Amino acid sequence: MLNKQKVAFLGAGNMAEAMISGMVESKALPTEQIIVSNRSNQGRLQELKAKYDITAMTKDKLKFEEIDMLILAMKPKDIDAVLESIRNLVSPHTVVLSVLAGITTEHMEEGLPQGQKVIRVMPNTSSMMRESATAIAAGEYTDDEDMKLAEELLNSIGEVYTIQEEKMDIFTGIAGSGPAYFYYLMEHIEKAGKDSGLEPEVTRQIGAQTILGAAKMIMEREETPAQLRQNVTSPNGTTAAGLDALEKFGGGEAIAQAVKGAEKRSKEISSQFKKVLVAN
Repeated sequence: MLNKQKVAFLGAGNMAEAMISGMVESKALPTEQIIVSNRSNQGRLQELKAKYDITAMTKDKLKFEEIDMLILAMKPKDIDAVLESIRNLVSPHTVVLSVLAGITTEHMEEGLPQGQKVIRVMPNTSSMMRESATAIAAGEYTDDEDMKLAEELLNSIGEVYTIQEEKMDIFTGIAGSGPAYFYYLMEHIEKAGKDSGLEPEVTRQIGAQTILGAAKMIMEREETPAQLRQNVTSPNGTTAAGLDALEKFGGGEAIAQAVKGAEKRSKEISSQFKKVLVAN
């Protein structure tokens, strides 16, 4: 059962905090069963402990044998050093979840004891609002019960999608990096409002509510995004004028290239670490 699981985060950055915030808000686990750790930054650990009433400690104090789910949430570049440091500490029953972009289950399994249960996870920072789109992919030694518990945990921070691991890079491009695209869009909407004399705070609220409403339409209606766009676009109207400007300045293609750019980078990271595996 999920409420009996002890979950520990290795890494105390923004992604870890977003997930912790969502889990605490959802009451998926008692807060005393959520642990956050890092190598040495006591100030950050105490900040998260005070904010979320969870357990915080440096990595050297962790009792790895008591951890049911270990979530790796450090920077991808640090993965090999971390795997080496926990290889002789992590317990066979522990399910290791990685939220690191581009790091494959194969790479993690290679750096951990033979037969270690590994799940690759890609949430986004909307976890903090319990609105994440999260993908999960099972490693070689993970069974159905492990996946069920991981899904239950991650459902506490949003919607979970089980996908084939080879699709994880495009998921990263769409959802893992996706919130930044919308923030970038809102930056420019806010700028346009300010240029026309509207207060930034008002523009921000109007724009955010508009995006929220449009997203709900996509989620709850049967029409495709293209059909919904056509439904609200009258010939020679204001919406048509706005869309014409987007087309003129490459808006649609820029969005597609943003997704492809993030996907490409995720593949590059995987490739870099795969070369390390082969070399070793």
